[in-house]
Amino acid sequence: MKVLLVYPMYPDTYWSFRHALPFIGKKAVFPPLGLLTVAAMLPAHWEIKLIDLNIDPVSDADLLWADYVFISAMTVQRESAQEVLRRCRNLRVKTVGGGPLFTSCHDEFPEVTHLILGEAEVTLPRFLEDLENGTSQRLYPSGGRRPDLALTPLPRWELIDMRQYASMNIQYSRGCPFDCEFCDITQLFGRKPRTKTCDQMIAELEALYSRGWRGGVFFVDDNFIGDKRKLKKEVLPAMISWMQKRRNPFFFYTEASIDLADDPLLMELMVTAGFQEVFIGIESPEEDSLRETGKVQNRNRDLVASVRSIHRAGLQVQAGFIVGFDSDSPNIFEKQLRFIQESGIVTAMVGILMVLRGTKLHGRLSREGRIVSSSNGNNTDISLNYVPLMNPQLLIAGYQCLVRAIYSPDHFYARLMTFLKEYRLSGPSPFAMLQKRDIRAFFHSILFLGILGKERLHYWKVFFWSLLRKPRLLPLAITMAIYGFHFRTVAEQICSSPKSDVTTEAVGDNTALKNILFPAQQEEGKSSCFSPK
Repeated sequence: MKVLLVYPMYPDTYWSFRHALPFIGKKAVFPPLGLLTVAAMLPAHWEIKLIDLNIDPVSDADLLWADYVFISAMTVQRESAQEVLRRCRNLRVKTVGGGPLFTSCHDEFPEVTHLILGEAEVTLPRFLEDLENGTSQRLYPSGGRRPDLALTPLPRWELIDMRQYASMNIQYSRGCPFDCEFCDITQLFGRKPRTKTCDQMIAELEALYSRGWRGGVFFVDDNFIGDKRKLKKEVLPAMISWMQKRRNPFFFYTEASIDLADDPLLMELMVTAGFQEVFIGIESPEEDSLRETGKVQNRNRDLVASVRSIHRAGLQVQAGFIVGFDSDSPNIFEKQLRFIQESGIVTAMVGILMVLRGTKLHGRLSREGRIVSSSNGNNTDISLNYVPLMNPQLLIAGYQCLVRAIYSPDHFYARLMTFLKEYRLSGPSPFAMLQKRDIRAFFHSILFLGILGKERLHYWKVFFWSLLRKPRLLPLAITMAIYGFHFRTVAEQICSSPKSDVTTEAVGDNTALKNILFPAQQEEGKSSCFSPK
């Protein structure tokens, strides 16, 4: 059997980092971990190739070579996945679809030959057995079964060129103990966290190390701290020992819930193990919004104080924010801006609420007759797939205003300075881990940000402040400045989208509407993000 694994392209979003990658000479942020793991589950005698469309295009000859084309995708990759499926159909090549997109929306892809739903450890073996016996079916549902991750094999890293990627990725756990209304993680992986063994984790780190990888490794877990006890007692101590033995070849980052701030020992162990960044879903500073969406872990706490605790522990907080909850008033945009600036969260990813299939939110809005279309998975796209309670034009206008503001040089670099003053770096000096790509990025940042960029005065202010006050943070400051360039470019695309024409007309010179969106700025005589500046 000849199998071609195809990973669809990401659109240009916050997460793509497309405008930051040229600074370090890379083509994509992460390799397709799911497909690499699936490849390890296929029969050893099969001939297997992998094409990541974020790295290389796929030709008709590539597709015709294969007996089967396997496609795994997330919702945000829908458009690219559909294009690959269209080409396969025209060429009469059989296809196998799996991953979150096909699991949640399998009825929307009649052109797929076989659909392997849920987690591959459960459904893929059944398909392979039926294929061998000539009795293969079109649909392989999981039946709600959750596999033991101790059975998950090592990814087949030899199928990719690691040099093309900014970071590697591994998975330790699946599932999340929380059940936020808008999130599909519990539908995909359940509420009880399932984890790999310590031996597996060390074997996965060793596999990356033995193939020559040095640098960032992203733990793709949706909530890395879902099982805090096992992390503190077993996994993190084992990682610390391995990292010390191998002289700290990696640095790690992951996703977690805000209650990480309540556990100083856990944060200390994570930093000692090499973790530097953690993405947290903060969503909103509004209690009503958090109550509405079931974000219990974020409620009844000082969120700014929690962020500062994590920063002071040596972990940089990246965070997601959402506007468009039913309880959001037009004041939410100013409140989000104030919170983001005060907290010093440099990488603040703000999106309009997405209504994904399989979520409790989708069920509720379906019953209320408020679902307009399927979500494209891109929460930075101003197309709404539901009917919000806020005026849609006001919601889109406020969102555009917010993203334009937070990634303007004034706001972004002020936030970066707040972060650098709060952050306490632990572990090895960043200068000890510098690679050629980092030197390249540094000189590119000087040219494109420090000389040609409209933010050049801000850039040099942060540069010299870091150099004189906290020189160990200089590499991080440069990295964040490059991130800011990417985010600002994405924000400009969001605000210049043709879809926003009606919004622009709706806002126009409406001073009252501007005052609703950002009343404090108007009162203080500051320039509004709607102004020409």
